[in-house]
Amino acid sequence: MTVELQPNDQSGQDHVDLDVVGMTCAACAARIERTLNKVPGVTATVNYATERADVNFDRSTTSVPDLLDTVSAMGYSATARPDRDTTATPAADDQANDQRAQHLADVRRRLIVAALLGVPVVVMSMVPALQFRGWQWVAFVLSIPVATWAAWPFHRSALRNLRQGEASMDTLVSVGVTAAFAWSTYALLFTMAGDLGMKMSMALFPDRGDTHHIYLEVCSTTVALILAGKYVEARAKLRAGDALRALLTMGAKQATLIDDNGNERPISADALRVGQRFVVRPGEQIATDGLVVDGASAVDNSLLTGESLPVEVGIGDRVIGATLNTSGRLIVQATRVGSDTALAEMARLVEHAQTGKAPVQRLADRVSAVFVPTVIVLAVATLGFWWARTASIGQAITPAVAVLIIACPCALGLATPTALLVGTGRGARLGILIKGPEVLENTRRVDTVVLDKTGTVTSGQMNVIEVVTASDAADDHQRIVALAAAVERGSEHPIARAIVRYAEQHSIVMPPVEQFISTAGVGAAATVEDQRVAVGRLDPGPLAGQLGAAEQRGHTAVVVQIDGLPAAIVSVADTIKPTSAAGLAALRDLGLRPVLLTGDQPTAAQAVADQLGIVEVHAGVRPDDKVAVVANLQRSGYVVAMIGDGVNDAAALATADLGIAMGSGTDVAIAASDLTLMRPDLMAAADAVRLSRRTLHVIKSNLFWAFAYNVAAIPLAMSWRLSPLVASAAMAASSVFVVSNSARLRRFRGLEVR
Repeated sequence: MTVELQPNDQSGQDHVDLDVVGMTCAACAARIERTLNKVPGVTATVNYATERADVNFDRSTTSVPDLLDTVSAMGYSATARPDRDTTATPAADDQANDQRAQHLADVRRRLIVAALLGVPVVVMSMVPALQFRGWQWVAFVLSIPVATWAAWPFHRSALRNLRQGEASMDTLVSVGVTAAFAWSTYALLFTMAGDLGMKMSMALFPDRGDTHHIYLEVCSTTVALILAGKYVEARAKLRAGDALRALLTMGAKQATLIDDNGNERPISADALRVGQRFVVRPGEQIATDGLVVDGASAVDNSLLTGESLPVEVGIGDRVIGATLNTSGRLIVQATRVGSDTALAEMARLVEHAQTGKAPVQRLADRVSAVFVPTVIVLAVATLGFWWARTASIGQAITPAVAVLIIACPCALGLATPTALLVGTGRGARLGILIKGPEVLENTRRVDTVVLDKTGTVTSGQMNVIEVVTASDAADDHQRIVALAAAVERGSEHPIARAIVRYAEQHSIVMPPVEQFISTAGVGAAATVEDQRVAVGRLDPGPLAGQLGAAEQRGHTAVVVQIDGLPAAIVSVADTIKPTSAAGLAALRDLGLRPVLLTGDQPTAAQAVADQLGIVEVHAGVRPDDKVAVVANLQRSGYVVAMIGDGVNDAAALATADLGIAMGSGTDVAIAASDLTLMRPDLMAAADAVRLSRRTLHVIKSNLFWAFAYNVAAIPLAMSWRLSPLVASAAMAASSVFVVSNSARLRRFRGLEVR
């Protein structure tokens, strides 16, 4: 693959992203990162979750092929991606995505084989009543594919670790499975274990003269259980690129080009070039960034700003690609296309934020750096000690195998995936989706929650807040609302829809209209019951004070005129959700400080903040500004959670230590987040944090007891007081404990609004 790299500056520094294939645990990522950073002039960060290496290098001493060769020499493969100053496309991710899909399918096949062949082996080995004549040879045949083909990824990783002089949990799995299978093979071929009438009984204390036990069930249970955890992990990683792919599909697919002769013809939006003109009709997406050269309309910019109210545009105004034209017909001249558009910039923000996240460091892998070599040394020492004492290698193998078996990380491998499966399953029933174990660690540390306003704290829908009439008479109020709603029924503007909905909610009958006309940027007018009624940005006359007061409160106000005279001021606003106050109180109870962040106007944002008691407010911000606010909070030492629902929130969600998306929002925001709330309210956000913290606590307790079991049982195995068969049963018992402990998460209950 040839990659054109543009220098980042004139100091000789270049940048490249590498897709790395073959990492099996966080230890692999750490190993690759250390090796790359040893190359002169290279600064690298390797992300295990996204399987990506972010590399800055000195082009005078190192090249991209050198970096690829360095990774390849370690036993992994890597391909270079286009430089971050170019635009990613769905096709650019196809190769990496296909590799992840192939890996998932491979793990699934190995898991199915290990489970189908392993269950009969376990049953025959652990239940003496089912041990028919020659059962051990049947178990041996069934175990061969499990111990070799199904366990091959662990063996391959162990060999790679051996070449690097390091060890991981894969090393211990490989050594344990190999030792158990090798001893069982030896016992079947050269001891009484191969006799057709042999039965294997359970014994708490081993007979030091008995060498005919076999441990084929150890191979089967270890491989199947660890593969189950690997499958869960691989499935999660396959979804790592969803945010970027979703964002890149948000833009318009078609455009209506105006050629040099003034004729209109449809073309692909990707085919537009700078300087070309295209038509945007009501209800269509704007194909690319450009300048309005004819027409006027209201454009829904919520894709970029999150504002619920469309922005009026006319000749000379700039418009952004992928935003929605809500009313009038526009002719736009393209000013930015392809990788230069605002949408492409948002894609780069999301991609960079995801790639820049710290590598996932699972607890078991960190401890394994010391635990695995220690176990191997203890097993070898046990073999040497008892060989010297008994002068029999056959007898000495028994306690050595018991050490390896008792240390096999079944419980460790189950600690995270079982708790995660139960926790996420319970969360799904409560409308909470948790994307992976790294999310749980982040919820424990979060101390600040940044809240998008529109659609998160508020409903995202304009509603009539107040109707102030020139007369205080009640019948005037109802009559004016009926006239205004009758006019607005002919418009698709969000303010018009709010007024019509208000009339319907209050059972106000709207009379028929004639001579309807809509003026972009002004409003609508029609003849109703022989009166000329206009609604929009009109002269308020004596109601100017009421209009100003409404705008001071952050409301959007329109004037209703009847026969040219101001009759009423109608105030509309995006209203706060009923559960937002209780949700914020619950988040504060969890130790989180709220910050309001919105692209909406400052007066509207401050009005919402005042009602909810939020002190820190950032208003009028664009997507890159949202990222900057989150990053500044992080640099100030805060651990930040971000809650949002719009495409404009995606980059900030990915940048935050914990991204929480409302499920009622866009696919891009959901894909870029760590937690997704299918219930679109802040009470669900508090429940998500509580459930995540509870799940993390269970994972840590699982890991503690799994290691405590090893620490307590290994000395028994070394002193030949624990047979390998009982060791395998104890290993299974530790797994049962982990599963049972994880099952407690099913009793988790969500908060109720008080």
